Amino acid sequence: MSQALEINTGTDDLLAEIRDRVGVITLNRPQARNAISQGMKVAWSKLIKRFADDPHVGAILITATGTAFCAGGDVKGMGQSSATVEATFEQRMADLRADQRKLIGELFAVRKPTVAALPGAAAGAGLAIALACDIRIASQSAILTTSYAKVALPGDCGIAWLLTKLVGVSRARELMLLSERIDSRRAEALGLLNRVVADAELPQSAFELAASLAQGPTFAFSCIKDNLDHAAASDLFESMDHEAENLIKAELTLDHKEGVRAFAEKRKPAFQGR
Repeated sequence: MSQALEINTGTDDLLAEIRDRVGVITLNRPQARNAISQGMKVAWSKLIKRFADDPHVGAILITATGTAFCAGGDVKGMGQSSATVEATFEQRMADLRADQRKLIGELFAVRKPTVAALPGAAAGAGLAIALACDIRIASQSAILTTSYAKVALPGDCGIAWLLTKLVGVSRARELMLLSERIDSRRAEALGLLNRVVADAELPQSAFELAASLAQGPTFAFSCIKDNLDHAAASDLFESMDHEAENLIKAELTLDHKEGVRAFAEKRKPAFQGR
């Protein structure tokens, strides 16, 4: 295992490092169940952009300290800010839209594999962060909940879109309206989680998963994500045409040539990300 490169995020609320080509982002407000702070938001956007553009990062892993993944917005502080009270409806709407695009939109748009490792509860916007990742792995004790209805809110951060894409309209309505606490096994059965492991195994299992993706064919992965996003809004023939374009592009990469050689030689390919 290579030495980790620690990154100064500008806040103790969010930790970051690069290790074995994995860009690791750790939510670090355990005393507040990792609820999203303003400092987190500022550092988050910079980190996502940095890891997305860094050729030394092949995958991104998002996790948290303590016994929760992320409780979402800081409920205790809701409605208490004088700036929020004084702002116009239009300004509040513009600010929220910008925040959502930075928190969820930029993460979803990353063309590298993204993994969320949930050591515990993920609620509201915290759940949206996990759902915006490509793969979610959680500890057995993890709990998922939309939670918005419990505080008389309809949801934000793309939660309705993300849930509908993952579990379908009927289940999404159930999860949003009832705001029930879903244990890890049911969450896995519903398709909200990809894998569930013992609590003690989560850090190693999640990092090994992210590291395996980080060693993969970077350009092919970006094309795979592009194909999947395109398929969600196109018919079969449009999707096939889009896949054909990306396939031809990928065939020109050194990674494809290495993959073919490795297959013929019956060995593990050594991809270079180009």
